Amino acid sequence: MGEELFSDNCIVCHGVTGQGDGPAARGLNTAPADLTGIAARRDGVWPMLEVMSIIDGYSRNTLSREDMPVFENFLDNEMVEFDTGNGVNVLVPEKLIEIVKYLEALQDPTPTRYVP
Repeated sequence: MGEELFSDNCIVCHGVTGQGDGPAARGLNTAPADLTGIAARRDGVWPMLEVMSIIDGYSRNTLSREDMPVFENFLDNEMVEFDTGNGVNVLVPEKLIEIVKYLEALQDPTPTRYVP
């Protein structure tokens, strides 16, 4: 499901491989992020909650989002429990978990540590 969500929603900007080279990338004010290096840019740590927050629009982070849409349309679906890492389970959209797991699989190199 995560790969299909990525194909349907992200490839146009982030490209097939997630490296930010999609067909619409050239026309954007801010270059799309290379999604394959998220963990590498954080010393091997896969920041799952941060990635989830960026995708669902909750976090504005320090990055410009003028070209990055909020994906409420595909995030409004079946809710599942997610362990935030502090023993608290919260309900989050299943599709959000699936797309973030897919992005984790794209990481090069593979993450060495995980934070929720």
